[in-house]
Amino acid sequence: MASSSKYKFGLLWSVGFVAFALVPVLMTSRYQMNLASHILIWGLFAVAFNMLWGVTGMLSFGQALYFGIGAYSIGLFVNHAGKAWYLPAIPIGLVAAAMLSFLLGLLVIRVSGVYFTMLTLAFAQLAWQVTFKWYDFTGGDDGIQGIIAPGILANKMVYYYFVLVVVFISVWFLKRLAYSPFGLILRCVQQNPNRVRFIGRSVKMNQLRIYVISSVFAALAGSLMVGVDNSIHTDMLFWTTSGEVILMSVLGGINQFFGPFVGAVILILLEDIIGAKTEFWPIFLGTIVLIFVILFPKGVVGEIQHLRHRLKIAGESGGRHETHASA
Repeated sequence: MASSSKYKFGLLWSVGFVAFALVPVLMTSRYQMNLASHILIWGLFAVAFNMLWGVTGMLSFGQALYFGIGAYSIGLFVNHAGKAWYLPAIPIGLVAAAMLSFLLGLLVIRVSGVYFTMLTLAFAQLAWQVTFKWYDFTGGDDGIQGIIAPGILANKMVYYYFVLVVVFISVWFLKRLAYSPFGLILRCVQQNPNRVRFIGRSVKMNQLRIYVISSVFAALAGSLMVGVDNSIHTDMLFWTTSGEVILMSVLGGINQFFGPFVGAVILILLEDIIGAKTEFWPIFLGTIVLIFVILFPKGVVGEIQHLRHRLKIAGESGGRHETHASA
């Protein structure tokens, strides 16, 4: 069974990679490649976020803070120190996200439930407010424009494949992490924290570890977005950015590892299609999302898995009845 599961995962993984890799070849406009880049980056952001919520049960409303740190690290270094700092700014942003998430994590994991959610939101909104007001340094609500990746990465197609490789490696790493012994501990933290303490593991320490890991990959997603949009803006730090990854997780299924990625595909495509048809797209998008949530309470991927499980049980039950009848 394990080998069959690995085979299915490998096949799905390969098909997904090839499908995204063919986008620049089959596209009819450069916009389609840009849209695929956004799906990849938001997919990574959503999967990293769901390591907190779906796996560990920690609903953070402040992951936009780290998404923004990854983006602003590049933008600020390029704007104030020169274009040569573009690539070095990526690991600098990841380290900054790790350090800040560690320090804030020591505070936010002291509480749980809605208090944890609101505390993460408060810190993110504080960072957004500082960024919004500090016009001379951050560009304020205008952001920073014209940020071009250096060298060969300035080519949009090359940068797309760079994003594709980084995202797939990152998601693969997070999946290995989710199904590792550490991932099992995280699930126990959500389901039965007393058992975690009973076996001699620290609940708070494991929560802190996954909070830092999730934040670092959120920052990585933010840094990748800079090369796609060639700009940074304060909305990257705003609470609606955190809200979008929550919505992606709900649409795809918070209890399925790839659910948030599928949710990112659905939400971004819906925004693009509906936004091109009407200026009242938020109303129509909200209605469609509401219908999705009602029809698929487990998320799209979750409902598909549930349906497959029921069909499998029905098939096995039918097979047993036939065996008894023939006997």
